[in-house]
Amino acid sequence: MKVSVGYGRDETFELEISEKQLVGVYNPNSVSKIDYNQALDEALVQPLGKESFDHFIDTDERIVFIVNDGTRPTPTRKVLARIYPKIKEKDIYFIVATGCHRAPSEEEWHFILGKEIYEDLHVKNRLWSHDSRKDAMVYLGKSTNGTEMYLNKIVAEAKKVCAIGSVEPHYFAGYTGGRKAFLPGVAAFETIEQNHLLALHPNAQALSLKGNPVHEDMMDAMKVLTHIDVFAIMTVLDSDHDICAVTAGDLSDSFYAAIDKADEVFCVNIPQKADIVISVAPYPMDIDLYQSQKALDNGKLALKDKGILIMVAKCRTGIGEEGFFNLMSSAHCPQEVLNKIKCGYKLGYHKAAKMAEINLWAQSWAVSELSDEEMKAVHLKPYHDLHVALADAIKEKGENASIIVLPFGSITVPKVVSN
Repeated sequence: MKVSVGYGRDETFELEISEKQLVGVYNPNSVSKIDYNQALDEALVQPLGKESFDHFIDTDERIVFIVNDGTRPTPTRKVLARIYPKIKEKDIYFIVATGCHRAPSEEEWHFILGKEIYEDLHVKNRLWSHDSRKDAMVYLGKSTNGTEMYLNKIVAEAKKVCAIGSVEPHYFAGYTGGRKAFLPGVAAFETIEQNHLLALHPNAQALSLKGNPVHEDMMDAMKVLTHIDVFAIMTVLDSDHDICAVTAGDLSDSFYAAIDKADEVFCVNIPQKADIVISVAPYPMDIDLYQSQKALDNGKLALKDKGILIMVAKCRTGIGEEGFFNLMSSAHCPQEVLNKIKCGYKLGYHKAAKMAEINLWAQSWAVSELSDEEMKAVHLKPYHDLHVALADAIKEKGENASIIVLPFGSITVPKVVSN
């Protein structure tokens, strides 16, 4: 059976897997197509817990728009194509919620905003990329957990903020979207570090909100925003990256309202776990190893004990946030990684922990553009060709090995469902 696996923006690996071996290829679920412009218009006219978007923008005050960076599939440019005619003459300012990621390249700015809108905003000097380490921050208070909320001054001093995001499963925050625009989106490095320490908790998992300390800390931290009028626009994408749902209005209400649709799209039922799982970080989530790791964390949910998990991710810009890489490369085995984390936490260590934990009970391999040395340093068996990796995995696990393929592994959450 032929199975096509995407690699980067335009490349693919064409695999031949026998029907006897293949448990299945599990994409996000198909859902009904919608007229997303109509859905967006309706959500903006009748938002949740707020007056209309037109009422929100009927002001002479500056409106700060928070948009996701190029590592997210958020269809910001589609949303802006619809609302920009309404706001372009207003006092508007856009900040990219990079969290602790780097600033976008010009190509990524085009991906985020659309080329014409980017050039218009660039000429007007209305764009900023958040820098968690260097930007001026404002202290707004603490969460109950003690996370100190330092937010970018551009956002903290705004009277009106519009957050544009998307909601999909997230491997330790439960879901993306909503509160993540602020934390980690436009928070100080130390604030992000304090919150992400909670990712080491066993309840910090995909789809988990109740009892998830990362999510609960984020939600509690949002109480510091009471002086800001926040309007949120949340989207859910289908497997074709088309918008299949839009919610808008109150930051929390719009986030929670999108979750059922996100589950419908991204939670896939599988009949059994497999000996070999191929989990792909698709473009643009393959930007670096730091982001691509999510494909490992979801892929492990479909993997048998002592199985082989093959992450496919170009890692186009390299490692990314290097804290986790430095930790993993300093440890000779996965258990040592976990032991070192117990001695002191730094941002990025949660990634190291999640990766190391898999290697306590299975094998992690990778197909990427990283060097062999870089992949070995983080305890990944290195490959540059998926055909070779799969052949070696079958050789090791046997001709009767079962195989599952997750072409959108970063955002697909497998669940075993018995017949």
